[in-house]
Amino acid sequence: MEQLENILEYESGPFSEPERAALAWADRVNSDSNNVDDALVARMRSSWDEGQIVEITMVVGVFNYFNRFNNALRMEPTQPGEGL
Repeated sequence: MEQLENILEYESGPFSEPERAALAWADRVNSDSNNVDDALVARMRSSWDEGQIVEITMVVGVFNYFNRFNNALRMEPTQPGEGL
């Protein structure tokens, strides 16, 4: 719960360095994927192998897609069991 509460402060929050690198990567891929710099790539490679980086990037992309899809259709989140 502490990590979730501090997700926006991932660089100083209760995260390991691999988690911080992955969150910085997700942040950059989400906000400005054309400007992923060499320093961030090196940071990811120091904690994750190529397959893991691909998987992390895929998860970021899939959730970005879901968010855009739901936003465009003005979908509202539901609680478990609602709408059945």
